[in-house]
Amino acid sequence: MNFKCRGCAGESVVPVVDLGAQPCADYFPTAETPGPDPRWPLELWLCRDCTLVQLGPVEPQLPEPPLAVESATSIAHAESSVKELLRDYPQLSGGVVFEFASHHGGSWLEHLYAAGCRLAGDGEGADLVVDVHGIAHEPAVGEMMRLRAERLAPGGLLVLEFHHLLPLFIGNQFDTIRHGHWSYLSLSAVDRLAALHGLAVESVKQVDMFGGSLMVMLRHADEVKPDASVAVLQEDEDAAGIADEVQLATLQEAAWHAAGALHDELTRHKAAGRTVLGYGAPSKAPVLLDLSKVGTDLLAFTVDAAPGKHGRRIPGGCGVPIRPIDELRAARPDVVLVLTWDIADEVISQLEAGGGWGATYLVPLPEPHEVVG
Repeated sequence: MNFKCRGCAGESVVPVVDLGAQPCADYFPTAETPGPDPRWPLELWLCRDCTLVQLGPVEPQLPEPPLAVESATSIAHAESSVKELLRDYPQLSGGVVFEFASHHGGSWLEHLYAAGCRLAGDGEGADLVVDVHGIAHEPAVGEMMRLRAERLAPGGLLVLEFHHLLPLFIGNQFDTIRHGHWSYLSLSAVDRLAALHGLAVESVKQVDMFGGSLMVMLRHADEVKPDASVAVLQEDEDAAGIADEVQLATLQEAAWHAAGALHDELTRHKAAGRTVLGYGAPSKAPVLLDLSKVGTDLLAFTVDAAPGKHGRRIPGGCGVPIRPIDELRAARPDVVLVLTWDIADEVISQLEAGGGWGATYLVPLPEPHEVVG
């Protein structure tokens, strides 16, 4: 099957990773909802023209909107990002801004308003256009790049932050591949797509969010002199082979290996008489638990900070129920499986506040490994 690239509309797009039919990541049915849950193919395809890695020809429909709560890490990141940006670009203080909202939250607007900035009016160009983890949620990523370019005033700065394909690949973060995340962006792909809409990359910075993200600064192409950070990171991407279909295909085997290892680890704890419960019900949990064949026999329940998820379950074959965090503390399990592994430090600090109970924390990726609280 062929389809046009979601970024450049090219027709040279090939499948590279197939994780099978998976449930929709942000669908958390009530615990009483009978299965089986709806599934769609979950595949990564590579465009040979612009090197964009993307979901294949699938259009799942969310039965209901996401129910997540912003993490403290995400909220703090928004504040610190604005402080650093205004330190590096003081001329933006008091400027005109526009933000493309993200499903992850973490809006910058509150902090920009505090610096005297104002929101762009209808049709008004902005000195600063912000997209923090928004564009990957848009099926037509090329069209979304065009809209961001059109919002940018002459001399303006576009800040684009996204989960980076490089740490996804080298860190075996296969559970971040999920319906609703339509593109898996590299700096090289962003540079090529931006050029189609008159933009170019000026600089890039690596940030810790979501297991490894990039913050890319773009301007109108005739205003840009790329700094050294751009070439350095593109060299890192080239060395890892994340635009090479043969290299990318190795992610599929790595995913199945890690999934099997997690199943074996939880089986080992069960055989030893240890109790294992989960922390978190993120949108990446369905893929992780489904591929790992982890059900309620190995993970009786997980907990989450989002009240809207309580009384629901992880979709797919696992059926693991989602409960309030207090129930984890009350149960005092021997092992806590940290499904929100990208904020594992935050989770462990939260559960260890006041002394904890001596639990061991199991982080599932890139391979299952234990962390003592």
